[in-house]
Amino acid sequence: MLRRMPSRRPPRIVVTTMVAADQPDPTLALRRVALYLDSVVRHGAAAIPLDATSSAAARGAAFASMDGLLLTGGADVDPARYGRPNDGSHGMEPERDALEAAAFEIANARGLPVLGICRGLQAMNAFSGGSILQHVDGHAGPAWGHGPALTHPIRLVPGSATARILDPAASGGELRVNSYHHQAVRPADLAPGFTAAAFSDSPAGPLVEALEGSAGGPWRLAVQCHPERAESTPRAFEQLFAAFVEACRVR
Repeated sequence: MLRRMPSRRPPRIVVTTMVAADQPDPTLALRRVALYLDSVVRHGAAAIPLDATSSAAARGAAFASMDGLLLTGGADVDPARYGRPNDGSHGMEPERDALEAAAFEIANARGLPVLGICRGLQAMNAFSGGSILQHVDGHAGPAWGHGPALTHPIRLVPGSATARILDPAASGGELRVNSYHHQAVRPADLAPGFTAAAFSDSPAGPLVEALEGSAGGPWRLAVQCHPERAESTPRAFEQLFAAFVEACRVR
């Protein structure tokens, strides 16, 4: 008699998002959320979306079953989260901060992979004891859906995990990415345990465009750009989503 092998379930990735209904254009916001979900689903993951309106039961079930965490873009992190007065932050969403801080704490406790995108990079840094530059000129172009993206070059740090994922051929270490942020992380703002993996230039000096965790620790990577927006992102960033989903699958 033939024995049927058990099926291999897809990794379950919790994706924290904005509350689309609370945005000025809810339909556009839903499209933005869908881009994040699809970025992991197309690589074989099951996406579990959560936002600040998700019930305690939904959060508990999601956190109990998650194999990885994706922190997405959105409003500024409340400066109180990193012990600073407000100096240019706006549109804060404390309920979202609380949701993501709890998710990140559980991911850390269980050693789960975490990927951060834009706000997600800043949130990971703030939750880990780092800080955020609350305003930087020249890095926030037209909002998505309202014109061509502002772009700028970034320099990958040779030998970093990010460089190995995005530039495996070591072809020069520079990519041109979209820019939708008015806040940033500088090298001096980095939390303990994180290292910079890419930089860009700005009037405020070098900005961290990617950060990652220490070698040998849990999979941690974040980028300041929006790689889910494929129309303004180098194709190399598809490898980032693939690597993240694979890390969650292995975990």
